[in-house]
Formats: sequence, C-alpha cells, structure tokens
Amino acid sequence: MAITASMVKELRDSTGAGMMDAKKALTETDGDMDAAVDWLRTKGLAKAAKKSGRTAAEGLVAVAVEDGAGVAIEVNSETDFVGKNAEFQEMVAGIAKAAVAVDDLDALLAADMGGKTVADTVTDKIATIGENMGVRRMAKLSGDTVVSYVHNAAADGMGKIGVLVAIKGNDAGFAKQVAMHVAAVNPASLSEADLDPAVVEKEKQVQMDIARESGKPEQVIEKMIVGRMKKYMAEVTLVNQAFVVNPDLTVGEAAKEAGVELTGFVRLEVGEGIEVVKEDFAAEVAKAAQG
Repeated sequence: MAITASMVKELRDSTGAGMMDAKKALTETDGDMDAAVDWLRTKGLAKAAKKSGRTAAEGLVAVAVEDGAGVAIEVNSETDFVGKNAEFQEMVAGIAKAAVAVDDLDALLAADMGGKTVADTVTDKIATIGENMGVRRMAKLSGDTVVSYVHNAAADGMGKIGVLVAIKGNDAGFAKQVAMHVAAVNPASLSEADLDPAVVEKEKQVQMDIARESGKPEQVIEKMIVGRMKKYMAEVTLVNQAFVVNPDLTVGEAAKEAGVELTGFVRLEVGEGIEVVKEDFAAEVAKAAQG
C-alpha cells in the first residue's frame, strides 16, 4: 500500500511520534493506522503516544535573525510551567536555530538537530518531561533589515509573543519600535492590499446592514460605508494604524519620516487560535460514580 504524506501526518498527530518513525510504522504495517500505533508503542514511544491526546496550548515562541532573514517558531506544551523549564527552553532555542536553514514546517520537523530530527527530538522530550508538546508553526521573513522583538520574554529570544519586522532601509531602531507596536496592537495585515478580500467584503456587508437599520436612503448609506471602511482599515492594517510611539502619525507616515519602507511583519502568540476545552472534573467524577 502506498504511504501518503497525509497518512504520516495523521499518525504523527495522533501519537506524537517523529515523522520518520511514523512513516516507518505505516510501512511496516502496510498502512494499517491502528497497527501502526501499536508498532510505535512497542518501539518505546508509548509514553509519548499517551500524552498526544492532551491539548498543548502553552509553550514558547522563539525568534532568530541571521543575514537579513528572520524566523519565528511556536513550540507548544500543556502547561505554562514547562515553558519556564530550562530543558524545554534549550530545545526551543535549538529548533529556532534549525529553522533558520529551512523554508517550511515540514522541512523543519525533518531537519537535523544534534543527530536526530526535530520531530524525534520533541518526541523524546515528551517522554522525559511528561507533557504533550509540538512544533505548531513557523514563519520566515526577509528584507534589507529584519529585526525581532519578544514580549514577555522567558529567556533570550523567546517568550509569549514573538515579532519580526522587515523594512527596506537600514533603520533598525525604527523597525524595533514598529515590532513593539505590532506586539501590542496585533494588526491583521501590512496594508489593505494584503487583507483577505473575503474578510473585507464581509466587514463591508456588516457595516451596510448596520447602516440600513437606520432607515437612511441607499445613496446616503453608500457614503457612510466609505467612511466606516476607512476607519476599519485604520484599525486592522499596520501602515494605517496610529503609531503607539507617536499617535499623531500613522505607522506608514512614521516610516516615511524615517526614510524607510515597511515590507512585512510576522506576529506569533503562544496558543493563538487553539481551542482549550475546560473540563468540569466534579461533573466527570459524578458521572463515573453513576456508572
């Protein structure tokens, strides 16, 4: 049976095993997913597999910049306590260093890290630390000047929020100010041109529906929408936002005064978008007691 990348990913997600181990398990079991899980358990990955069902929404974001290129990664754990663990932090720093040399998450998971792949290194750490973990995201950015900023730093180059900013020009000090702005304000995109058209259209429709509730004529509503969408763009696009360092200027205007052009940014926040299920343990125990 042909072993596909999606099968390997499914097995990795369900067991926490490394990419190569997952592929080998599927090959050895002719693509039988349940048998592959058992195969991994017999090879000493049972502890990692037991942890894999638990939500990992804590952890750290790490950033690294080298030769005009920056990378940001998110490595998750189950508890904030592990994010403060020196052993975990050392692993995250190593993963960030490996990420500088690759282009995407799959390549990062397969990258060498002290004689093991990154994926296998994480799996081993699950077994030793005792929590589910995973490398969730990575993003890269390049430009004339790329700077990084970490908010709520837990160690050098890593914390709860990691930001990269790229500019055309060489004013690293200004770029650092923009990175701090991005961390605080969390823009959706660099400019209107970078926004998802579907998101823009949805917002426009919402604003039109709100305006129609006022009972005003359509021609008046159309003029109202122009102003409301301009305000929306000023809220969600970086170049149109009021600059936190000088609110009298937009970020784009401040960049022009600094003699640089903003070309991109990345902002990763730990656990962003992960749904954490809050368990009612009292109800769970009562249910179990009832049989």
